[in-house]
Amino acid sequence: MSDKFKVLDEKIAEAQLGGGQKRIDSQHAKGKLTARERVHFLLDEGSFEEIGMMVTHRSTNFGLDKTKFLGDGVITGYGTVHGRLVYVFSQDFTVMGGSLAEAHAQKICRVMDLAMQNGAPVIGLNDSGGARIQEGVVSLGGYADIFYRNVRASGVIPQLSAIMGPCAGGAVYSPALTDFIMMVEGSSYMFVTGPNVVKTVTHEEVSSEELGGASTHASKSGVTHFSCANEIACIENIKALLSYMPQNCEEEAPSVAYTAGNEVRAQLDKVIPENPNTPYDIKDVISELVDEGSFLEVHKDFAENIVVGFGRMAGKSIGIVANQPAFLAGVLDIHSSNKGARFVRFCDAFNIPLLVLEDVPGFLPGTDQEWNGIISNGAKLLYAFSEATVPRITVITRKAYGGAYDVMNSKHIGADMNFAWPSAEIAVMGAKGAAEIIFKKEIKEAENPQEKWKEKEAEYAELFANPYNAAARGYVDEVIKPHQTREKLIKSFKMLENKVDNLPRKKHGNIPL
Repeated sequence: MSDKFKVLDEKIAEAQLGGGQKRIDSQHAKGKLTARERVHFLLDEGSFEEIGMMVTHRSTNFGLDKTKFLGDGVITGYGTVHGRLVYVFSQDFTVMGGSLAEAHAQKICRVMDLAMQNGAPVIGLNDSGGARIQEGVVSLGGYADIFYRNVRASGVIPQLSAIMGPCAGGAVYSPALTDFIMMVEGSSYMFVTGPNVVKTVTHEEVSSEELGGASTHASKSGVTHFSCANEIACIENIKALLSYMPQNCEEEAPSVAYTAGNEVRAQLDKVIPENPNTPYDIKDVISELVDEGSFLEVHKDFAENIVVGFGRMAGKSIGIVANQPAFLAGVLDIHSSNKGARFVRFCDAFNIPLLVLEDVPGFLPGTDQEWNGIISNGAKLLYAFSEATVPRITVITRKAYGGAYDVMNSKHIGADMNFAWPSAEIAVMGAKGAAEIIFKKEIKEAENPQEKWKEKEAEYAELFANPYNAAARGYVDEVIKPHQTREKLIKSFKMLENKVDNLPRKKHGNIPL
């Protein structure tokens, strides 16, 4: 038996060494952790249980029969993060460039199947050169097997992807199908076609970083939700993100211990400027409403006219969607609508209540927006809110104009509670534009058109640019002073804890994609 144990120890040592010490040293020289180090820093100490350590590739083409690596370039298994079960796969770039082929894909599919069966999140740490060319169509089939499981798991268990190195070609579509993607600045990139192909086809000169680096996808494309300074920061971000979400769609959003205290936030009374056209930072409002230090922003650098993220209120996890007056006056456009809709659908899938902070002057006008589909894209946000069955509360802080008022979780599309501050302006459009249309003839015929315009603008504002007409109709449940907001929200979310709202029986809806 001792000889057998010795062989086993040698096999384990070989598998843990991956592509060999020389390649591991090269990985460190690039400022990157190894695949095993990533798993080590992600999971609780001593909790990792590896699956498929001895698996090797089966192909013998193009010299693959001469070299075999235990594990076939990916480490798979399960463990815990803050005591909660997760499944993980970590691609090893030191083994054949982390390339994906039959056995490699089967290992990933195995942990994804287990995650689904046991109702726990799955985390992918991606670092791969792409499909293993030597295995041909088998590699492509392996990708498709993973994609299929990504889709089946969507909305059932949380799926998180961390891009720790290259991710190109067909490999990008698995992370794209997951709930959240994070990238590491300077060492990770994603693109369907690389710089060389781009140069050949379009004659554009572009680097890998410019084409598909972390900052590019965080600010321009919106593909990645988090851009992290280094791999440790990326791993810590994964842990933080997991703390806001349940293990699966059957569980309630998690909560932490909270001791009730003085919930009045006097600072909120000073947030809204006297001039209704002066911007302010909605994050100042968010920080006053949520538990101290609990706000985790998602998509921070993309479509900054809307802010989305997770927070806690009285210890309970909530999702926040807020117009940002400090950027493009908080208007809704194509990117912000998509950003908001995706976040709302995630929260609804995993039973995370939604708080909406509204200050929206409307949709962004212009040929660029119209020709690129603001109608269908804006409808995505409308669809997402209308479909959501989790507790939904809206606070109108200032402007709520036109169709954007309807879209931003109005009472008419199923919001449970709607509050407004005294500074709220709920109308079809701004007073200036409305007066110009309604009183066009009077203004034109007046001795001093500008004076008459201002007079009619004030008349319209007094009548409509306030929350009281909406409150009289029941479209707003209560007009509250800003400092009362946190207290009202805590009570309202508590009241809605046992909300049940079943959608009509159907296979699925047809969101305007």
